[in-house]
Amino acid sequence: MQKVAFIGLGVMGYPMAGHLAKAGHEVWVYNRTQTKAQAWQQEYHGQVANTPKQAAQHADIILLCVGNDDDLRQVMLGEEGVVAGLSPKKIVVDHTTTSARVAREMAEICAFHQVSFYDAPVSGGQAGAQNGQLTVMLGGDPQAFAVVQQTIAAFAKFSKLLGPVGNGQLAKMMNQICIAGIVQGLAEALHFGQQAEMDCAAVIEVISQGAAQSWQMQNRYQSMLQGHYEFGFAVDWMRKDLGIALDEARANGSTLALTALVDQFYADVQKQGGNRWDTSSLLARLKHN
Repeated sequence: MQKVAFIGLGVMGYPMAGHLAKAGHEVWVYNRTQTKAQAWQQEYHGQVANTPKQAAQHADIILLCVGNDDDLRQVMLGEEGVVAGLSPKKIVVDHTTTSARVAREMAEICAFHQVSFYDAPVSGGQAGAQNGQLTVMLGGDPQAFAVVQQTIAAFAKFSKLLGPVGNGQLAKMMNQICIAGIVQGLAEALHFGQQAEMDCAAVIEVISQGAAQSWQMQNRYQSMLQGHYEFGFAVDWMRKDLGIALDEARANGSTLALTALVDQFYADVQKQGGNRWDTSSLLARLKHN
């Protein structure tokens, strides 16, 4: 078992850290809102750190899951940041969805302290985190990957090292690009069916057995038909992720015409007050229009 620190107890980090504790690891947690950390401690019986530095000092592997690039820099750097608590041979694993640029920046800083850094964004959403069924895409040094993989197996059903630091984030961008197009296609199909007065549930029962099948279709069509979006992966988060992908596309010269379009469709959903709605709420935009 490992001595593990987990920084960031949001909707993803809270259950991820819980799975680590249930797997028998010695877990220290830090969260900016200390009441959340104390609630986690009561539930999982780990230790609460007062600062990211203190959490890092007590651990061999430090895992993070915060909000964005700025949040990552805030908890990593400074007198009370994770870096201040590092010593040689420790490992930092960042599960935040960030830019590849900041991942490489953090890796350079960790390397100076003889610490391995992995960018390790996840896919599977809140349900995947709660059920310990996340998919993790990683970038980093192969040398310590076996240790990382064994540790994150507490909450991951699948993980893979995809190359150097930054490649995990690039893979997550590809993941979100795929999801954006699939959800828009599903939303348009359901909208079309409703306008044509079809029994959409019956149609989905048929076409989900063929080439149109997708995770989004299987897991979201019912709530979309019900107009239920108060759950899941929030539109605000998706726009953050798509913004990262679009920035990277401008840098590497790729063309993401569909992604850019769907990003603007999500902006329309935000104007409807759907900032915290699930990403499947693209159907609500079509109904509104």
